[in-house]
Amino acid sequence: MPSHHLDQRIVSVKPITVPAPGRSVDLPVKVTAPLSGQNLPVIVFSHGNAWSMDGYEPLVDRWAAAGFVVVQPTHLDSRRNGIGWDDPRFATIWRVRIADLHAVLDGLGDILRQAGGLETRVDRERIAIVGHSWGAQTAGAILGARVLDADGTPGADFSHSAVSAGALIAATGTGDTLTPFAAEHLPFMRPDYSTMTTPALVIAGGKDRSQLSTRGPEWFTDAYHLSPSPKSLLAIPEGEHTLGGIAGERAAETTDEDPARVALVADAVSAYLLDAFGLNGTAWTALDNAAVAGDGMWSISSK
Repeated sequence: MPSHHLDQRIVSVKPITVPAPGRSVDLPVKVTAPLSGQNLPVIVFSHGNAWSMDGYEPLVDRWAAAGFVVVQPTHLDSRRNGIGWDDPRFATIWRVRIADLHAVLDGLGDILRQAGGLETRVDRERIAIVGHSWGAQTAGAILGARVLDADGTPGADFSHSAVSAGALIAATGTGDTLTPFAAEHLPFMRPDYSTMTTPALVIAGGKDRSQLSTRGPEWFTDAYHLSPSPKSLLAIPEGEHTLGGIAGERAAETTDEDPARVALVADAVSAYLLDAFGLNGTAWTALDNAAVAGDGMWSISSK
């Protein structure tokens, strides 16, 4: 895996408050960026359930070292806000999450200014959205996926014109096999990927067994198989839901601690996005070639 950029110095600025009218608590974000460099592409990252802008450092730091400016909001479901399953606000958090990402994208210039004058160093034509788990479903909506209602009718289009590529890590599949708990508490987990036209990388673990679906790990490949091309799928046969510990070292949820797997996920996302943005296809091509020649620890499909 490429590691030549990992001695690159990076800097993080937090908290920056983003205007979000009608939100019950402020929308804080953290910005992480390389100390030097111009025309930097942007990743807006949506965290998994209960996390915050302070999670996922193993991914974010590698992306910044690879030349990206990364913006991380703290969504309402963060443990910091104490909104549990039984809170009346929980039912609409999925919509607030999407609104959070729109607020970040719409307010990006101001966010970058407050992050130490980054607005002059960013390429506003190259913005990606990335998410993990619930964050992947949230990011998918920005890429054009919709949510089916109880009758199977697709809901609103939440795509954002500023975003031209994305990556979905452990994204929930279709909603026809939800467990009773999920059907009751998470009825929005009924994604329709047929309208997700934006180029994206889907990353799925072959041992990711969700408590929310009666299907096995292949549930997490729906975002690839059911969406229009161009898409790529990074399949990691031994990966579980946190794919080695992407949210943080020794995090309680991590069931498959593996720093090399975390590095693979991080580097695959940055390589894919650099290629999708037309900036540099070398790392993505190398990854593709390594998968073909490799030992079956991971594979890449594209369409």
